[in-house]
Amino acid sequence: MGCANDSESSRLAHQARTRNRGTKIFGETITFETPGRGLHEITEPIAEAVERADVETGLCSIFLRHTSASLLITENADLSVRNDLQNWMEKIAPEGDSAYTHTAEGPDDMPSHLRAAVTRTCENIPVTDGSIDLGQWQGIYIFEHRSRAHRRTVSVRVWE
Repeated sequence: MGCANDSESSRLAHQARTRNRGTKIFGETITFETPGRGLHEITEPIAEAVERADVETGLCSIFLRHTSASLLITENADLSVRNDLQNWMEKIAPEGDSAYTHTAEGPDDMPSHLRAAVTRTCENIPVTDGSIDLGQWQGIYIFEHRSRAHRRTVSVRVWE
């Protein structure tokens, strides 16, 4: 999965460090290319953004600007965890359910919105010693709920 800093969005998102009433705020927008359904790790690009923020102790908030994908912090050591999450999600919001009326973009459209509704599009992570403070086996993921590839945008904000 690829990622890129969107320079236009970054400027609009106050990529430059600013001071607001004595509080340091850093903002950046990162665009990711997901290959399709599944959990796609984005820990490293988020960690790099936090390093650019130059904040020793604070809070990093990440927000996914989409309604058919979500953010998830989960185990990054054992692939079976991610496979089980994907399988569970497919059971609670299956494709092809005749009860769905929102099918404008295909059979994965409404299940994708349902899957995003029971997860999150925003996560907050402590910043300690200039780095995101995740647990030993934790990683940050875009949980892509659509079957085809998509371009996903994540806003990153770091407060001191």
